[in-house]
Amino acid sequence: MTSLPGTDLDVSPAATAAIDAAIADALATLRRNIETFGLSYPDDTTDGDRYPIRPAAGGFAAGANRGWTTSFWPGMMWIAWEITGDTFFRDAGLAHAADFARRVREEDDLDTHDLGFLYTLASVAPSRLLGDEDARAAALEAADHLMRRFLEPAGIIQAWGDLSDPAQRGRTIVDSLMNMPLLTWAGEQTGQSRFADAVRRHTTQLRTHILRDDDTTFHTFYWDAETGEPLRGATEQGAFDDSCWARGQAWGVYGFALNHRATGDPALLDASRRCAERFLSHLPSDRVPFWDMVYTDGADAPRDSSSAAIAVSGLFELAGVETDPEAARRYRAAAYEILASLIENYTPETPEASDAVILHSVYDFPKSVGVDEGTLWGDYFYLEALVRAARPDWKPYW
Repeated sequence: MTSLPGTDLDVSPAATAAIDAAIADALATLRRNIETFGLSYPDDTTDGDRYPIRPAAGGFAAGANRGWTTSFWPGMMWIAWEITGDTFFRDAGLAHAADFARRVREEDDLDTHDLGFLYTLASVAPSRLLGDEDARAAALEAADHLMRRFLEPAGIIQAWGDLSDPAQRGRTIVDSLMNMPLLTWAGEQTGQSRFADAVRRHTTQLRTHILRDDDTTFHTFYWDAETGEPLRGATEQGAFDDSCWARGQAWGVYGFALNHRATGDPALLDASRRCAERFLSHLPSDRVPFWDMVYTDGADAPRDSSSAAIAVSGLFELAGVETDPEAARRYRAAAYEILASLIENYTPETPEASDAVILHSVYDFPKSVGVDEGTLWGDYFYLEALVRAARPDWKPYW
């Protein structure tokens, strides 16, 4: 057994070797996909374990930069460049950074809170790593667009759609926790308190209303946009409104921990702990959740490996901010345990066997979208989790 630098956790040589081999496999898949797609974008999910090109839709050509998942693609490129120094990955990431700068300046498909997902990975990353000024300017412009979605007096950032759309007005979702780091970064860059104030108010509302008394999470929650009154929780992709959608619970683990790091609010640390304890206590025997955590061992339901990958990164993040050393050790150990199952049971037999780096994810089961397939976000968070495990001093882009 060897102790990992920066931790008090012993990891076996076999586990370390498995993680290193998994990283090598993921990078081989990423390189092949970059050569295949070039400047175009793959679709959100695989089809039969192969990524099709992102289809034409809404006036956008096939392969265009639209939707909420395209940044996971360059996000993987930046991780790959950091850990290898290979300029192939850097140059690919820079080409996509230029396209994201174009997207925000031309205002292509920006009516979403997922500007945080999009511009943290595609633009903040090269700004931090390379001092790229065009990427920095694009990320700041995206942060300004995201702030336009902040609704007074509810104190939330609306999730989806045009702000005048009555079906979406006053709605936010648990994923939004991961969009806040773009605003935190923008506040650090500009010194403008409006960004930090929005993060503080939004995360407080989610902690209060999306996190339920039994430590599960609503997928989505509605406020009256005019009065600020909290209205009701619901789901969009879970089994039912008061079930526990696995990916949402994983976003809670990671997102509350990230926003505690940004704000110092101890209530957000507690929220992350609560999400983590619930997530870990309801995992099946192989430690990878079903798509909704209402299902347990023996259920005839698909797993969602992407939720597990998000949770691994979230547990590492939580361990890094945890004030109780024993709890931190336990969260790290759980992260390695889940990651080991992903490596052993949810990866292709060889890198060539699939375009995805992890298999058996679920995008939207109720709508039969991306069920038992690879996903762009699953691939990204799996690679991030592997690197967090292999290099505890690595700094995430969030």
